[in-house]
Amino acid sequence: MGEFVDVCLGFPTVLFGGALVVVVGFWGLVLVGAADSHGPGHHGADGGHSMGHGGSHGAAPASGDGLAGHGHAGHGHAGGGAHDGGAHDGGDHSADSGLLAAAGLDGVPVTVVFSLLIALGWFLSLAGSAALNGAGLHGPGRAVADVALIAAALVGAWLLTWVLVRPLRRLFPYELPPSRADFVGRICVVRTGTVTSRFGQAEVTAPDGSTAIVQVRRPEEDTGGPLAAGSSALLYDYDPQGEFFWAAPYEDPAAGPPPPGARSLT
Repeated sequence: MGEFVDVCLGFPTVLFGGALVVVVGFWGLVLVGAADSHGPGHHGADGGHSMGHGGSHGAAPASGDGLAGHGHAGHGHAGGGAHDGGAHDGGDHSADSGLLAAAGLDGVPVTVVFSLLIALGWFLSLAGSAALNGAGLHGPGRAVADVALIAAALVGAWLLTWVLVRPLRRLFPYELPPSRADFVGRICVVRTGTVTSRFGQAEVTAPDGSTAIVQVRRPEEDTGGPLAAGSSALLYDYDPQGEFFWAAPYEDPAAGPPPPGARSLT
C-alpha cells in the first residue's frame, strides 16, 4: 500500500492525479445536482441553450420600437437574439468543438472527453511509473524516462479515448439548437389590427406543436391582400438585426374558392 501511495504522489503521476481530483470533484457535484454534466454551452438535446422547446411559448418583453422575440417555457429569447439563424453560444465553445473534432473526439460532451483523457492518462502514468520503479532507474536516466512517460501517457490516453468515444456518441445524439429561423416558411395568424413595415405581431406554431408570438413586418411595396387580425400570412424571411419576420398574405390553395355570397375582405 505504501508503494502504491509513493507512486501516486511521485512524478509524473502526481500531475495527472491533481487533475483527476478535480474530475472526481466535478462528477461529485453532478451527482448532487450542483453542476451540469454536459458543461456550459453544450449543444445537445438536453436543452443547454437559452432557447429550448418547451410546452408553450410566450412573448418576450418588448424593447425599442416594440420588437419582441419569442420565448419558450422556462427559457426565453432576450432582445439580443443570440440564437438567430441557429447561431451558437460563442466563439470559445466553437473553438473547443473544432479542436475536439480535429482530434476525433467530438460527438460527446466535452466534460466526458476530458474526464476520460485525465483518468486514462493517470492510469497509464501510474502503470508506467511502477514499471520504472521496478527497473531501478535513477538520476538523469530516470528524468528522461519520466518525460517520455508523460508523452506516452498523453498519447495513450488520447488513443483509448478515441476508441471509447465511438460507442458513446450513440448516447449523445446531436441536435441543432432551435432558433427563430426555424419559423421561416411556416404559416402564422396575424394578431394585430394590421401589419405594416414598422409594426405587426402574429402567432405561429412551432414544429413541436407549441405556439409563439413573433414580430412581423410587411414591405411597403407589397400590394397583395390585406394583413388584418385573424388573417393568415407566410413567414418567408427573418431579419436578425430588427428581430422580426417578413410576412406575406397567404391563402390555402386547398380551401378552394369562397362560397357564393361570401363577403370579400377587400
